[in-house]
Amino acid sequence: MRIGVTSVFVDDQDKALAFYVDVLGFQLEDKVPLGEYFWLTLVSPADVEGTQLLLEPDQHPAAKAYKTALSADGIPVMSFAVDDVEAEYRRLLDRGVVFTQAPLATGPVVTAVCDDTCGNLLQLVSPAP
Repeated sequence: MRIGVTSVFVDDQDKALAFYVDVLGFQLEDKVPLGEYFWLTLVSPADVEGTQLLLEPDQHPAAKAYKTALSADGIPVMSFAVDDVEAEYRRLLDRGVVFTQAPLATGPVVTAVCDDTCGNLLQLVSPAP
């Protein structure tokens, strides 16, 4: 058994697609119309056969409550592995990404937390130098 798709609830699929592709660097895998929304999946260019990220509409009241509660408590909804958090932090700052936590060494890892513009906090993680 392996993880095929994992999802993140977003308030606007078009805005999320632009952020996750144009800013973070993911690649579009599928964009299949489903009524007023899409089955919208992305993959990492570093692992195109790996887990897909579904940008899922947050229209269900529980999804909105979940996102709001996590964000209010500063809890990231997703964690992305990067080679070097410091370098990725600088790259994303240059692209206008807002961080709620600058790179911070926490034991064996360095983490940073940013806002995805769609109601979520995302954590970046790399091994500590």
